Amino acid sequence: MDTSDPDLLPEGLEDRLPREAATATRVMRAVQDVMHGHGYDRVLPPMIEFERSLAARMAGIQSRRMFRFVDPSSLRMMALRSDFTPQIGRIAETRLAAAPRPLRLCYAGQVLTIKGDGLDPARERFQCGAELIGADNVAAASEIVALAIEALAAAGGRNISVDFTLPDLVDTLAEKAMPLAPGQIEAVRRELDTKDAGGLIDAGGEAYVPLLYATGDFDTAIEKLAAIDAGGVLAGRIAALRQIAARLGGAARLTLDPAERHGFEYQTWFGFTLYAEGVRGVLGRGGTYRIASASGGEGEAATGFSLYPDALVGLLAASERREDMVFLPLGHDRDAAARLRAIGWRTAAALSEADSATALGCTHVLGKDGPEAL
Repeated sequence: MDTSDPDLLPEGLEDRLPREAATATRVMRAVQDVMHGHGYDRVLPPMIEFERSLAARMAGIQSRRMFRFVDPSSLRMMALRSDFTPQIGRIAETRLAAAPRPLRLCYAGQVLTIKGDGLDPARERFQCGAELIGADNVAAASEIVALAIEALAAAGGRNISVDFTLPDLVDTLAEKAMPLAPGQIEAVRRELDTKDAGGLIDAGGEAYVPLLYATGDFDTAIEKLAAIDAGGVLAGRIAALRQIAARLGGAARLTLDPAERHGFEYQTWFGFTLYAEGVRGVLGRGGTYRIASASGGEGEAATGFSLYPDALVGLLAASERREDMVFLPLGHDRDAAARLRAIGWRTAAALSEADSATALGCTHVLGKDGPEAL
């Protein structure tokens, strides 16, 4: 017999009460307004799709992280989305396949995973972002990084920093400049991710150890990476990173960790991570990638980013001032109240003599000459 509290929420899920819900609404709206202003059109994909569509559209998307179940109508396996990006890819390759490129799309909503990431137990979180379909060059990457910084700043992020990476670095070097056997590549990637020089040597990647030290402040780290570049195989990527950094014009603090791979499973030559002062952990990621083609071809190039603002929402909700609200006594002037709402005031009307402005959380009372502060 199940004796657990029927009102207890499952692990990793939580209610967002009025203060946090209001902050979340403002944050998501601010992000969407920035993307809308830059010409990105919002799309609203369904929360549930066939598992095959969600898992096959992007490299690195793992169906084992999704909540899955059998559709009683079609008897096919369905899943709740764990990431918006595959859905945007599907829309771009099907419903909007004939739309002019580059195609600018944005989205906002909630995603759900079977388990949280690392030390974060949350299984449901907000995701909002933008995808530039049909381009993965320096101009596209520069636009996307600048857009991500502007959106995060509009949401309330302060002293934003951006960490650049080259997700395909090991694959590029392993081809010729720093050869690795096929069986060594994944081990070298893993040890670079964990920053373990000893493990890297044991995995046969001694030549890759200097990459562990080509990190930190962008201007310094990019010079170290250029000095390591064996045979100039990275020259194009290094030049691209420098161009992207120059185009940002000091909009954020820039750092470089060229070998970082965690969280960039489907990115190609360029990736970036977003942080903000006072907020623990990653607030967003982005980069270049390819949308898998249903016909099995190379797929379409794209560049995009996703913000995960839950931690920022929590921080802001704890510090934001309560919004002003006007108490409307019994028998109040309804036209006056309507005029107040039209110019942005919130109102709460009394339903009985027992209702109190203070108890209802109001900051003002509607008087003869307008709102009066309590």
